[in-house]
Amino acid sequence: MVKVLFVCMGNICRSPTAHGVFQKMIDDQTLGHLIEVDSAGTHAYHVGEAPDPRAQTAAQRRGVDLSPLRARKVNAADFEMFDYVMVMDDDNYQQLELICPTGHKEKLRLFLDYAPTMREREVPDPYYGGESGFERVLDLIEAASEGLLAEIQSRHL
Repeated sequence: MVKVLFVCMGNICRSPTAHGVFQKMIDDQTLGHLIEVDSAGTHAYHVGEAPDPRAQTAAQRRGVDLSPLRARKVNAADFEMFDYVMVMDDDNYQQLELICPTGHKEKLRLFLDYAPTMREREVPDPYYGGESGFERVLDLIEAASEGLLAEIQSRHL
């Protein structure tokens, strides 16, 4: 079983969107028995909350249901449990470097490293913006999810 964790700041916009999109991709390819997905935030602002309603609405328009997901805070034990720790931006990457146990740094990656055709290096936080920000986040996440899934299939399955 390959385990993937998506991480952003509060775990209510970007990382649950990535969680939902990637889960749908693996379900569509009937790989759910081989790949496990989760998401978390570097901060505990929203622990226990559902994803932002705007993120849910944008994802639902693309056939992705985020409603069952609930925010949680990432912890050092996640590095032991997960094979891939996908981070949305540099600030959260730096936060995770601080808690990453020795020997697990190679698991930590910027998610958009898996979308080399995209100009962006980070998935922008849409929280303080409008609807178009959530759509752009979905575009970036879909592209990176395809790249990540291709790597997992070639390296592990």
